[in-house]
Amino acid sequence: MALKRIWIPSPNYSSRGGSRVRLIVLHTAEGALTIESLGGYFSNSSVQASSHVGADDKVNTVGEFVKRENKAWTQSQYNPVSVSMELCAFSSWSAAEWNRHPNMLANCAAWIAEEAAYFGIPIQKLTPSQAQGSGRGVCQHKDLGAAGGGHHDCGPDFPIDQVLEMARGGTPPPPEGTMAISVGSNADGRLAVFVQLESGEVKHCEQQKPNSDWWKNDDGTYKWLTMGNPGK
Repeated sequence: MALKRIWIPSPNYSSRGGSRVRLIVLHTAEGALTIESLGGYFSNSSVQASSHVGADDKVNTVGEFVKRENKAWTQSQYNPVSVSMELCAFSSWSAAEWNRHPNMLANCAAWIAEEAAYFGIPIQKLTPSQAQGSGRGVCQHKDLGAAGGGHHDCGPDFPIDQVLEMARGGTPPPPEGTMAISVGSNADGRLAVFVQLESGEVKHCEQQKPNSDWWKNDDGTYKWLTMGNPGK
């Protein structure tokens, strides 16, 4: 299922000047908690800043502020070669707090998958030296060092490995009322997503085969099974 992209245009962009996109860069907004408030901030020409998209807790939805073919202004010297997402989050969040935002993490993973497919970028985590060199893949703002603005987002507890694993598997959006999410793999290589609902109930959804689509119901919705009751 393609992400829903809510268009909130920013005037803060320019041409890539022919540069080829090689980096998918993740940021934290450090203030805005919704894509609407983030879009309102980026819509002000005086801030001289923008990002391509933003993600909050809305299911399967991102805000789009700058079209991917243009250069957003968010990682300094790496703007020409990057496509960027601002998570409506804080770099100081603990691992537990990140896991309280499963929809945001799922939106991030889905966006990475879409951008990787569009630009032909491998879904792999880059080291700082790779990101600052000629590497192609996914990195955090902090990986770009001084030339990227000298920032420290997305923070030490951001679950980038989990997000990238979800992105590679094209993870399904979590059910309504999800409080926590984790990703694992079966012995045969199929990914499985586990969610805990507000009720305390735990459900999971699995891939049909390794690197394939997820199990779905006859109506096309994702098949979330209750743990311990495979018929439910």
